[in-house]
Amino acid sequence: MAIKSWVTGGTINSPFAEPSGLLGRLAGRFMFYTNRQDEVLSVLDVRPGEHVLEVGYGPGALIRLLGRTGAGRICGVDPSPDMREQAARRAGGADLRLGTASDTGFPDDSFDCVVTVNTVALWPDLGDGLRELRRVTRRGGRVVIAWHGGTDPGRIARSLRLPEDKLARIEEGLSELFDEVKRHELKSLTVFAARDGSAAG
Repeated sequence: MAIKSWVTGGTINSPFAEPSGLLGRLAGRFMFYTNRQDEVLSVLDVRPGEHVLEVGYGPGALIRLLGRTGAGRICGVDPSPDMREQAARRAGGADLRLGTASDTGFPDDSFDCVVTVNTVALWPDLGDGLRELRRVTRRGGRVVIAWHGGTDPGRIARSLRLPEDKLARIEEGLSELFDEVKRHELKSLTVFAARDGSAAG
């Protein structure tokens, strides 16, 4: 199935968009060994017992790291059955499902933290994805969106970084839904951390 990106308005022709078959499995291995998922954990700041959702878990690198945080529940959605198979080998007790940023399949207010790394530019509709992430986030919760960039990106990350007008659209979209939005430049990622300021519970 052809996937269109909100960034370009065109079809994405890449095995990384929805990995399948041999090329998809190879793409998954490449992502597992090259994406710096550990950088995101400090921004996400998972607390013991929290419920966490990763959107676009790919081969499961961040899912595995989340399993070491003390989170009470770890869930993930990804559109690729092949990635679900790869990630399941690293998932521990995580609940991994098929789904997308615009249709996670989870009930309202399910998670304290929602995180997605290197997927936002692959979404067909930015607004739909942001609203869905907000919907499944609890009062007082937070959403972290990361994309290739940062202060010292490698060659591939440099080629994939988004122009400032597209980054501004992500920040503005989050600001319409959350009380606080901060931008962080990590080594190889540009990260937006959004927080709902209302009291949880």
